[in-house]
Amino acid sequence: MTFAIQPDEVLARLRTLRAERDAPTKGGRVLSYVYDPGVPELHHLVEEAALEVLHLNGLDPFVYGSLAVVEREIGQTMRSLLHGDDDVVSTCTSGGTESVILAVLAAREANPGRTRIVAPTTRHPAFAKAAHLLGMRLDVVPVTADGVADVDAFVAALDDDVALAVVSAPSYPHGVVDPIEAIAAACAERGIDVHVDACFGGMVLPFLPDVPAWDLAVPGVTSISADLHKYGYGPKGASVLLQRGQDRQRGMMFADADWPGYPVATSTLLGSRQAAGLVAAWAVLQSLGTVGFGELQGRCASIAAAIRATVEGIDGLRVIGEPVGVAIAIAADATSDSPVDPLRLGDALVARGFLAQAQPGLQQVGGPALPTTLHLTVTPALHAHLDELLAALVSTAESVRGVPAATGEAAAPLQALEGTTLDAATAGAILAQLGVEQLGTDRAELIAVIEATPRTVVHRLLVELLARELGD
Repeated sequence: MTFAIQPDEVLARLRTLRAERDAPTKGGRVLSYVYDPGVPELHHLVEEAALEVLHLNGLDPFVYGSLAVVEREIGQTMRSLLHGDDDVVSTCTSGGTESVILAVLAAREANPGRTRIVAPTTRHPAFAKAAHLLGMRLDVVPVTADGVADVDAFVAALDDDVALAVVSAPSYPHGVVDPIEAIAAACAERGIDVHVDACFGGMVLPFLPDVPAWDLAVPGVTSISADLHKYGYGPKGASVLLQRGQDRQRGMMFADADWPGYPVATSTLLGSRQAAGLVAAWAVLQSLGTVGFGELQGRCASIAAAIRATVEGIDGLRVIGEPVGVAIAIAADATSDSPVDPLRLGDALVARGFLAQAQPGLQQVGGPALPTTLHLTVTPALHAHLDELLAALVSTAESVRGVPAATGEAAAPLQALEGTTLDAATAGAILAQLGVEQLGTDRAELIAVIEATPRTVVHRLLVELLARELGD
């Protein structure tokens, strides 16, 4: 066999790229994106299970029958875990975004003529993508200063044209659970479907005490999504959508026999589907069971509690709302005589070996301004470095105390571009003028620029930045 480049050389280059350009996926030091149980046996199980089915295609469960068994068993486990009754059906997807889009599609098909989605400011961007793709309108209602949906504002936005109301358990930005019972009750009175986005916490909340009612046990909840590739500890590519009613589920499925090829029927947006992520997640579900998950998720909760206590003991910092154990959002305490900028804190933590996620503030329409925050996703693997992280939070807060917050002044000329259409060349020139590559090493200033840029402009620039990073 003739190779342009020998396979071992290709693998060597891949390993070099990983070492030079990727954040680590194990070890607990990356406090976003990575969900590491910190259990070597689970790492091995995931890798072996994924490799076992690497070449299978989820397109046709009649050909690859093992995948049908896997999907059924995942559905049974999740239905039990999230308190679904016999009327609840499941669909396995490639991730939270696909689960969300399918939930919106199912609601649209079940409610002909209804074109609106109502969701809080803290809803995941996947709902905006779903609305865009499916020709619907997303109406965003404010959250309180504690980060939870404002019930009065939410109910005021409900009308006969609403196909779906969305709540989070918890929201990603702040790790807090929306008042799901109150909103679901108001929607039930009006005959409006309710989707609980539990992609972030759906595999954690069932194992934590004293969480406000949030899942299918709540009357009025119509559907719920939960990611297995987050706190289910599977690799990327595994999520579940649960819905009440077989007909609702069938309405989002697709079939076509009007061509001379094989008859096609798909349960999700994708045709050919990679099986590795889903089967590996199934393997973790099978192996851990409720006892194993309880141990790991309880560890998350104790870690989160320790971080929260430490942050609340630092003058100049505060925690947003009442987080439930999967994430914490740290903001400056404006009531302090010596507030600490969370973005400066985040940049300082990088030097201590911890990568937290900077989040821009947002001025809500009809609600309080949401502050700039530093987001920490908590995983069991962090337990090994917890004392080091707690000490780093204290020391880095002192090191940046009094350092002025980033202003985002570089965005000032962009105010005049609000509402204009930017082509690729113009958007690229603006990115160059902003010096985005240099700003990337100063995350505080980069987030401040994003916060200060008009929304339509920043969306276009983010698209351009992504396109150029991927090869333009």
